[in-house]
Amino acid sequence: MEIEELKQCFLNLDFDERRFEVKQDAMLEFAAACGESAPRYTDAAHPEFQAPPTFCARFHGRRMLPSDFPEIGIPLDAGKCVMPQRPVRAGAKLVGKSHLHDVYEKTGRTGRMIFLVSRMELYDESRTLVSIVDSRLVIRERPAE
Repeated sequence: MEIEELKQCFLNLDFDERRFEVKQDAMLEFAAACGESAPRYTDAAHPEFQAPPTFCARFHGRRMLPSDFPEIGIPLDAGKCVMPQRPVRAGAKLVGKSHLHDVYEKTGRTGRMIFLVSRMELYDESRTLVSIVDSRLVIRERPAE
């Protein structure tokens, strides 16, 4: 399948929705694991206590790609990008909606590689966007038989 065809068929269509509750203990554990030292991330009594900016990378949907996405090879994790929009606070209830945000290709030493960017947008109860998490997958195309 060609890249333009994949884009036309799959880009920007929500394929997963999941609910999350932000727990204070998880925020503190995440901050410690990341080596955070700022009190707004490490002290639950701090007046501006919030999750570290990359905290939302821990949330995952039920799937990384639409269920009808063609099998074109074995996908491997190619990295994450977190774009915080608003502070995430303890007790927040979030809704994560996932869609395929981008598809592009590169040619490497071993041949053609297809990159897929699955985007999860996280919204709070007032439907305010609080974070965007992009997960990149790389697929080394299967050689023709």
